[in-house]
Amino acid sequence: MSGPGRQRAGSERPRADDGPVLRASIRRDQLDSVRLSVQQAMPVNAILGATGALVAAQAGQWLAGLAWFAVSSVVNLTRIGLCRAPCAGLSASETPSPGEARAAARSVDLHLRLATLAAFISGVVWSLVAVLCGGYTAPQTLFYLIVTCGITAGAVTHGMAFAAIPASFITPPLLTAAGCLAWSGGFDRICLALTVLVYLAALLRAAIETERGFRRTSRLKNEATALAQARQEAHEEASALADEMRRRATHDALTGLMNRAGFAQGAEERIARPGPAPCLMLLDLDGFKSVNDVYGHSTGDRVLVEVARRLRRTLPSGALAARFGGDEFAVLYDPAGGLPPADLAAALIAAIVEPFESFDTGRLGVSIGLCHAHGPSLTQMLSCADEALYAAKAAGRNRFRIFDEGLRGRLEMRRDSERDLSHALVENGLAVWFQPIFGEGGGRIAGLEALVRWRHPTHGWIPPGEVVAAAARAGLTESLLRFILEQVCGALSTLRAGGVSDIRVAMNVSPREMAQVPIDEIVLDRLRALGLPPSLLEIEITEETALDIEAVQDKLLALSRAGIGVALDDFGIGYSSLASLRQLRAGRVKIDRSLVTGLATSDDKRGLVQAVLGLGRALGIEVVAEGVETAEDLATLSALGCPYLQGYHLGRPAPADQVLRHVLACRSDAA
Repeated sequence: MSGPGRQRAGSERPRADDGPVLRASIRRDQLDSVRLSVQQAMPVNAILGATGALVAAQAGQWLAGLAWFAVSSVVNLTRIGLCRAPCAGLSASETPSPGEARAAARSVDLHLRLATLAAFISGVVWSLVAVLCGGYTAPQTLFYLIVTCGITAGAVTHGMAFAAIPASFITPPLLTAAGCLAWSGGFDRICLALTVLVYLAALLRAAIETERGFRRTSRLKNEATALAQARQEAHEEASALADEMRRRATHDALTGLMNRAGFAQGAEERIARPGPAPCLMLLDLDGFKSVNDVYGHSTGDRVLVEVARRLRRTLPSGALAARFGGDEFAVLYDPAGGLPPADLAAALIAAIVEPFESFDTGRLGVSIGLCHAHGPSLTQMLSCADEALYAAKAAGRNRFRIFDEGLRGRLEMRRDSERDLSHALVENGLAVWFQPIFGEGGGRIAGLEALVRWRHPTHGWIPPGEVVAAAARAGLTESLLRFILEQVCGALSTLRAGGVSDIRVAMNVSPREMAQVPIDEIVLDRLRALGLPPSLLEIEITEETALDIEAVQDKLLALSRAGIGVALDDFGIGYSSLASLRQLRAGRVKIDRSLVTGLATSDDKRGLVQAVLGLGRALGIEVVAEGVETAEDLATLSALGCPYLQGYHLGRPAPADQVLRHVLACRSDAA
């Protein structure tokens, strides 16, 4: 490369803040522009070359002119071929890595160097024009000098992207012309030679300045493109992040199903659409807690994931499915386009109860509550489906229940009881009745069990369990407990005043209630205030889960140490176990009525009752058989040696004053 070309190479050094990607982009723009300009300039170069050859032929040098034109044409075709040759740097991706950018830049630089070499060879060919005009001394000198100056000026005009190429092309012919003019001598020729040199310098300066301008423009263009692309990528990333955040906000991380919030949003939109009534299902796994307790929470998570997969597999297209939390799921779908609600519920139960192939957890079950109605809000549908689910679970495992008028009445009863319970407590709308517990084969009253009663003005008698549940929902658990305790203490005071001090009064409390209130402090403080012996009171525990029992062990221990008796209700079913007897510090168990009813005609029940009686004798625990409804069952229990009995056949629950009068009268007659 000539000296001016080397000067250019140092005049436009890459800026320090140009990264490899930006530098590669600028070089790529330069090569693109060079290729375009060369292909545009070659036709002009060929025409001027042909004209020069014709002038040489007219001057009698046709052989030299023809040879020069042939060499010029070969060089021009070579330059065009180089411009059309593939270049890996031009086909690189728009967002290359720094390593890819450097490799692309090397490929582009190679093509630029080859183009510069070809331009220099072409310039050397044009310097041989001096041969055609006798070293610029022949009469044709002016023509060739004008052509040479014109083609060099055109080279600079077209070669603004990369100064080395026009510099390499124009330097040989102009230096040759200046040298020949100076060599031929004469003032005018020497002045003309100096003018050619000044012209060469001006062209080189113009080539360098135009390249600088091109590089600045290219840099700004590529920086703007990169900035726009970065903004686009940032926008896409922000949109993707927003989409992911929305998905996480509306979907359960474990199962991939919708969560409660996402389900509510989608379900409300579906419910608001005109058309057939949608069906809402609430699903609750049966036996899932034991999976967590026995196999661990990681296995429980695997179960939930598999249940979600089976839901997706079974549900019709377009159905919404969600995990509400824990082991509860929800489904909303349009029965008009698929299975009837009952058929889909049965299909879901069949899918979920299938054994798990990849891990062993035993057979799970599922209970389903359905609400198929048009018009109510999602909140109302959830309330109705939840009531149906409650009824399905009460009927056993793997059952479904569709919300109907019967359940509607029960739901209304629950709502009204929750709403009106506080008023009933204040206005003495509740009462405590007592049911006798008999000893000596049913011949003597040995104890009383307190049972809460509420006659609602709209729904009539509310079951005791519903009263307790309504108190829990309304935050009145402690108020209800204090009310029952006050009635029990009043009965104990009445009995003591009548000279009866050997009858214990039991009040029912569940571990869940005990966990909510400081029952040990409340009971013991009230007994001390009234001067009543703790031994006259018995806390009858309605057994629930082991977790509930463990949560109240300390309270039961405090009551037991104070002398209050602890009885275990419904023994023989549910979570009954020897561990329960130890944890609850029970001194009495009550055989569940399901084992007592029909005892006289069932060998299996007799065997179970006999086993419980034997356990009681072995552990020194009193045993009460509740639910004695017939004389035959009473006779069978007496024959088995059951010490304490309770049931409608012996004595029904009655208001406190009626029962207490009866007890006092019996003791007076016995005396």
